[in-house]
Amino acid sequence: MDRIAVFPGSFDPITKGHESVVARSLGLFDKIIVAIGDNSEKRSYFPLEQRLDWLRLVFMPYKNVEIQTYRGLTVDFCRQVNARFILRGLRTAADFEFERGIGQINRVMNDGLETVFLLTLPEFSAISSSIIRDIIRNGGDAYPFLPDKVTI
Repeated sequence: MDRIAVFPGSFDPITKGHESVVARSLGLFDKIIVAIGDNSEKRSYFPLEQRLDWLRLVFMPYKNVEIQTYRGLTVDFCRQVNARFILRGLRTAADFEFERGIGQINRVMNDGLETVFLLTLPEFSAISSSIIRDIIRNGGDAYPFLPDKVTI
């Protein structure tokens, strides 16, 4: 049975932290599906197609990384793609508390699903998509925080 992981997020925009989590976890899984959860209730800053293009560019060199979108619950998407793992990056203790609760609920909803936490490298721990969006909105230089292939 393949070890398939889903790395869900809005990636609005993708950051160097996201890229690092995926790159560092490549050896743990046979396939990683980087999946944009398309939540109609959440207003995105960047259009879905732009975010998909960025993900495709950033992860193009990795043969075992696939890019997809989904609607609805992440646990349901995991069932659809036969994923047994959800990959999450942790920047802070607050991230752990938030993600732990979600991981426990996901496990109840799908007892074959494990959440795997990977600690963010220290140099990326302050980077979040919301901070990057704020920098961009205010005309600042966000490029130090974005993967090399991402252009705004």
